Amino acid sequence: MARLMAIDFGTKRTGIAITDELQIIASGLTTIPTKDLLSFLKTYTSEENVELFIVGEPKQMNFELSESEVSIAKFLEKLNKAIPHIPVKRVDERFTSKMAFQTMIDSGLKKNKRKNKALVDEISATIILQSYLYNQQ
Repeated sequence: MARLMAIDFGTKRTGIAITDELQIIASGLTTIPTKDLLSFLKTYTSEENVELFIVGEPKQMNFELSESEVSIAKFLEKLNKAIPHIPVKRVDERFTSKMAFQTMIDSGLKKNKRKNKALVDEISATIILQSYLYNQQ
């Protein structure tokens, strides 16, 4: 089997999470500057077998797409051109940042580490991926 990769896209930085090859465990991989995202994904997918990209879909409380969806749609067009052999699925990402922050509190991280927005993005990507895995069962 191949890995699944979740992308928590942001205009400044993007959180990345990945599964093991058996697609059982979701783990945070990294957070990278969004300007370097396509380059990172090309390199990673040339070295690792990735079957699917799972990209967060930001929705408002009334289920309408948020304004950040415009940036994500542009990125997805570029991603499809750069890596056309890997399909993309979207997952509702409402509350993932709040859940990530709460996870940091629950795991006992000190206040100064909880201010690390890159870590929040990586954990958010992991939550998106775990949500996808859970809903596939």
